[in-house]
Amino acid sequence: MFERIKITQINPHVYLMDDAGESTGYLVVGEKKAAVIDTMNGWEDVQAAARTITDLPLVVINTHGHCDHIFGNVYFDEAYVHPDDLPLAHEHSQFPEFLAECEKHNLKMPPFKPFDVNKEIDLGGLTLKGIHLPGHTPGGLLLLLKEDRILFTGDAINRHLWLQLDGCLPAGKAADALEKIMYLTDEADFILHGHAKGTDPISLMNDLLRGLREIEAGQTENDLPYQWFGGEARQHPFAKDSVICYPKA
Repeated sequence: MFERIKITQINPHVYLMDDAGESTGYLVVGEKKAAVIDTMNGWEDVQAAARTITDLPLVVINTHGHCDHIFGNVYFDEAYVHPDDLPLAHEHSQFPEFLAECEKHNLKMPPFKPFDVNKEIDLGGLTLKGIHLPGHTPGGLLLLLKEDRILFTGDAINRHLWLQLDGCLPAGKAADALEKIMYLTDEADFILHGHAKGTDPISLMNDLLRGLREIEAGQTENDLPYQWFGGEARQHPFAKDSVICYPKA
Protein backbone atom coordinates (compact mmCIF):
# COMPACT_ATOMS: atom_id res chain seq x y z
CA MET A 1 0.00 0.00 0.00
CA PHE A 2 2.85 2.38 0.84
CA GLU A 3 6.12 2.50 -1.05
CA ARG A 4 8.09 4.43 1.57
CA ILE A 5 6.43 3.96 4.95
CA LYS A 6 7.04 0.54 6.48
CA ILE A 7 5.28 -0.22 9.76
CA THR A 8 6.73 -2.52 12.42
CA GLN A 9 4.88 -3.39 15.63
CA ILE A 10 7.08 -2.90 18.71
CA ASN A 11 4.57 -4.07 21.32
CA PRO A 12 0.77 -4.42 21.49
CA HIS A 13 0.19 -0.67 21.10
CA VAL A 14 3.44 0.90 19.79
CA TYR A 15 4.27 0.95 16.08
CA LEU A 16 7.42 2.14 14.33
CA MET A 17 6.97 3.88 10.97
CA ASP A 18 10.15 3.82 8.88
CA ASP A 19 10.17 6.38 6.07
CA ALA A 20 12.45 4.75 3.48
CA GLY A 21 15.26 4.50 6.01
CA GLU A 22 15.52 8.30 6.16
CA SER A 23 13.62 9.03 9.37
CA THR A 24 11.34 7.32 11.83
CA GLY A 25 7.96 8.16 13.33
CA TYR A 26 5.81 6.30 15.84
CA LEU A 27 2.18 5.52 16.54
CA VAL A 28 1.11 4.92 20.13
CA VAL A 29 -2.43 3.56 20.44
CA GLY A 30 -4.33 3.96 23.69
CA GLU A 31 -7.89 3.05 24.55
CA LYS A 32 -9.34 6.51 23.79
CA LYS A 33 -6.92 8.12 21.34
CA ALA A 34 -3.59 7.62 19.62
CA ALA A 35 -0.44 9.72 19.28
CA VAL A 36 1.65 10.16 16.15
CA ILE A 37 5.19 11.02 17.22
CA ASP A 38 6.98 12.70 14.29
CA THR A 39 5.59 12.69 10.76
CA MET A 40 8.83 12.20 8.81
CA ASN A 41 9.42 13.55 5.29
CA GLY A 42 5.84 13.83 4.09
CA TRP A 43 6.24 12.10 0.74
CA GLU A 44 3.44 9.69 1.71
CA ASP A 45 0.24 10.21 3.68
CA VAL A 46 1.21 9.56 7.30
CA GLN A 47 -2.36 9.82 8.51
CA ALA A 48 -3.43 7.15 6.02
CA ALA A 49 -0.64 4.94 7.32
CA ALA A 50 -1.82 5.46 10.90
CA ARG A 51 -5.37 4.68 9.83
CA THR A 52 -4.31 1.18 8.78
CA ILE A 53 -3.76 0.58 12.52
CA THR A 54 -6.41 2.64 14.33
CA ASP A 55 -9.49 4.81 13.78
CA LEU A 56 -9.12 6.59 17.14
CA PRO A 57 -8.66 10.38 17.33
CA LEU A 58 -5.04 11.32 16.65
CA VAL A 59 -2.76 13.81 18.42
CA VAL A 60 0.42 14.74 16.53
CA ILE A 61 3.63 15.62 18.38
CA ASN A 62 6.92 16.64 16.76
CA THR A 63 10.05 15.87 18.78
CA HIS A 64 11.80 18.82 17.12
CA GLY A 65 11.47 21.23 14.23
CA HIS A 66 13.69 19.70 11.54
CA CYS A 67 12.16 19.06 8.15
CA ASP A 68 12.60 15.26 8.13
CA HIS A 69 10.42 15.03 11.24
CA ILE A 70 7.68 17.60 10.51
CA PHE A 71 6.90 17.66 6.79
CA GLY A 72 4.29 14.90 7.14
CA ASN A 73 2.28 17.30 9.31
CA VAL A 74 0.62 18.38 6.06
CA TYR A 75 -1.72 15.37 6.40
CA PHE A 76 -3.06 16.58 9.76
CA ASP A 77 -4.94 19.59 11.14
CA GLU A 78 -2.39 20.57 13.82
CA ALA A 79 0.78 19.40 15.52
CA TYR A 80 2.54 20.06 18.80
CA VAL A 81 6.19 21.10 19.15
CA HIS A 82 8.20 22.43 22.08
CA PRO A 83 7.94 26.25 22.21
CA ASP A 84 11.73 26.64 21.87
CA ASP A 85 11.60 24.90 18.49
CA LEU A 86 8.72 26.93 17.06
CA PRO A 87 11.07 29.29 15.16
CA LEU A 88 13.00 26.34 13.72
CA ALA A 89 9.81 24.54 12.67
CA HIS A 90 8.50 27.68 10.99
CA GLU A 91 11.84 28.21 9.22
CA HIS A 92 11.89 24.68 7.79
CA SER A 93 8.23 25.01 6.81
CA GLN A 94 9.25 27.85 4.49
CA PHE A 95 11.83 25.92 2.47
CA PRO A 96 11.03 26.80 -1.19
CA GLU A 97 11.15 23.18 -2.38
CA PHE A 98 8.71 22.15 0.32
CA LEU A 99 6.30 24.98 -0.48
CA ALA A 100 6.44 24.07 -4.17
CA GLU A 101 5.55 20.44 -3.40
CA CYS A 102 2.70 21.55 -1.13
CA GLU A 103 1.28 23.75 -3.85
CA LYS A 104 1.62 20.99 -6.40
CA HIS A 105 -0.36 18.55 -4.26
CA ASN A 106 -2.76 21.10 -2.71
CA LEU A 107 -1.36 20.60 0.77
CA LYS A 108 -0.32 23.06 3.48
CA MET A 109 1.44 22.98 6.79
CA PRO A 110 -1.08 23.11 9.66
CA PRO A 111 -0.55 25.31 12.73
CA PHE A 112 2.12 24.38 15.26
CA LYS A 113 0.86 24.35 18.83
CA PRO A 114 3.28 24.78 21.76
CA PHE A 115 3.67 21.59 23.78
CA ASP A 116 3.35 22.12 27.53
CA VAL A 117 5.84 19.84 29.28
CA ASN A 118 3.99 20.43 32.55
CA LYS A 119 1.03 18.41 31.28
CA GLU A 120 0.72 14.73 30.46
CA ILE A 121 -1.20 13.29 27.53
CA ASP A 122 -3.73 10.65 28.54
CA LEU A 123 -4.37 8.28 25.64
CA GLY A 124 -6.58 5.99 27.72
CA GLY A 125 -4.58 3.44 29.68
CA LEU A 126 -1.35 4.97 28.37
CA THR A 127 0.32 8.21 29.42
CA LEU A 128 2.88 10.32 27.56
CA LYS A 129 5.02 12.70 29.58
CA GLY A 130 7.07 15.39 27.83
CA ILE A 131 10.65 16.26 28.82
CA HIS A 132 12.69 19.12 27.37
CA LEU A 133 16.22 18.28 26.19
CA PRO A 134 18.07 21.03 24.32
CA GLY A 135 21.17 20.02 22.39
CA HIS A 136 20.49 18.88 18.83
CA THR A 137 17.91 21.69 18.69
CA PRO A 138 16.86 24.29 21.27
CA GLY A 139 13.49 22.63 21.84
CA GLY A 140 14.25 18.93 21.72
CA LEU A 141 11.27 17.05 23.16
CA LEU A 142 11.42 13.59 24.70
CA LEU A 143 8.24 11.65 25.37
CA LEU A 144 8.10 9.03 28.10
CA LEU A 145 5.47 6.33 27.66
CA LYS A 146 5.19 5.72 31.38
CA GLU A 147 3.32 2.40 31.44
CA ASP A 148 5.66 0.73 28.91
CA ARG A 149 8.86 2.41 30.16
CA ILE A 150 9.72 3.55 26.62
CA LEU A 151 11.41 6.89 25.92
CA PHE A 152 10.85 8.47 22.50
CA THR A 153 13.80 10.79 21.87
CA GLY A 154 13.66 12.04 18.28
CA ASP A 155 17.19 13.14 17.37
CA ALA A 156 18.05 14.46 20.86
CA ILE A 157 19.36 11.04 21.95
CA ASN A 158 20.42 8.66 19.23
CA ARG A 159 23.41 6.76 17.87
CA HIS A 160 24.36 9.47 15.36
CA LEU A 161 23.94 12.74 17.22
CA TRP A 162 24.41 15.89 15.14
CA LEU A 163 25.77 18.85 17.09
CA GLN A 164 27.48 20.55 14.14
CA LEU A 165 24.38 22.43 12.93
CA ASP A 166 23.70 26.09 13.59
CA GLY A 167 21.68 26.29 16.79
CA CYS A 168 23.07 23.11 18.36
CA LEU A 169 24.57 23.34 21.82
CA PRO A 170 28.30 22.73 22.26
CA ALA A 171 29.13 19.34 23.71
CA GLY A 172 29.64 20.55 27.28
CA LYS A 173 26.32 22.38 27.46
CA ALA A 174 24.56 19.43 25.78
CA ALA A 175 26.08 17.19 28.45
CA ASP A 176 24.86 19.52 31.20
CA ALA A 177 21.31 19.37 29.79
CA LEU A 178 21.42 15.59 29.48
CA GLU A 179 22.77 15.17 33.00
CA LYS A 180 19.73 16.98 34.39
CA ILE A 181 17.39 14.29 33.06
CA MET A 182 19.43 11.17 33.82
CA TYR A 183 16.70 10.25 36.31
CA LEU A 184 14.94 8.86 33.25
CA THR A 185 17.26 5.87 33.32
CA ASP A 186 15.19 4.76 36.34
CA GLU A 187 11.87 5.40 34.59
CA ALA A 188 12.47 3.83 31.16
CA ASP A 189 14.04 0.63 29.87
CA PHE A 190 14.14 1.36 26.14
CA ILE A 191 14.72 4.22 23.72
CA LEU A 192 13.03 4.70 20.35
CA HIS A 193 14.80 7.52 18.50
CA GLY A 194 14.16 9.37 15.26
CA HIS A 195 16.23 7.15 12.98
CA ALA A 196 15.73 3.77 14.61
CA LYS A 197 15.08 0.27 13.32
CA GLY A 198 14.02 -0.94 16.73
CA THR A 199 14.60 -0.29 20.42
CA ASP A 200 17.86 0.69 22.06
CA PRO A 201 18.58 0.11 25.77
CA ILE A 202 18.18 3.08 28.07
CA SER A 203 21.91 2.75 28.80
CA LEU A 204 22.41 4.68 25.55
CA MET A 205 21.86 7.79 27.69
CA ASN A 206 24.87 6.91 29.84
CA ASP A 207 27.02 6.20 26.80
CA LEU A 208 26.03 9.48 25.17
CA LEU A 209 26.72 11.48 28.31
CA ARG A 210 30.18 9.96 28.58
CA GLY A 211 30.91 10.78 24.93
CA LEU A 212 29.81 14.39 25.34
CA ARG A 213 32.02 14.80 28.39
CA GLU A 214 34.97 13.33 26.46
CA ILE A 215 34.55 15.95 23.74
CA GLU A 216 34.21 18.66 26.38
CA ALA A 217 37.48 17.46 27.97
CA GLY A 218 39.30 17.49 24.63
CA GLN A 219 39.71 13.72 24.44
CA THR A 220 39.35 13.89 20.67
CA GLU A 221 42.83 13.10 19.33
CA ASN A 222 41.58 9.99 17.50
CA ASP A 223 38.41 11.56 16.10
CA LEU A 224 37.93 11.45 12.33
CA PRO A 225 36.55 13.98 9.82
CA TYR A 226 32.83 13.82 9.11
CA GLN A 227 31.56 14.93 5.71
CA TRP A 228 27.99 16.20 5.54
CA PHE A 229 25.96 18.42 3.22
CA GLY A 230 27.15 21.53 5.08
CA GLY A 231 30.83 20.74 4.80
CA GLU A 232 33.26 18.97 7.10
CA ALA A 233 32.85 18.38 10.84
CA ARG A 234 34.39 15.91 13.30
CA GLN A 235 32.98 12.66 14.67
CA HIS A 236 33.58 11.18 18.10
CA PRO A 237 32.75 7.50 18.72
CA PHE A 238 31.04 6.85 22.05
CA ALA A 239 29.71 3.28 21.71
CA LYS A 240 29.51 0.58 19.07
CA ASP A 241 28.27 2.07 15.77
CA SER A 242 27.60 5.37 17.58
CA VAL A 243 29.12 8.82 17.00
CA ILE A 244 28.64 12.43 18.04
CA CYS A 245 29.24 14.88 15.18
CA TYR A 246 30.51 18.29 16.25
CA PRO A 247 32.01 21.37 14.57
CA LYS A 248 35.67 21.60 13.62
CA ALA A 249 37.62 23.86 15.93
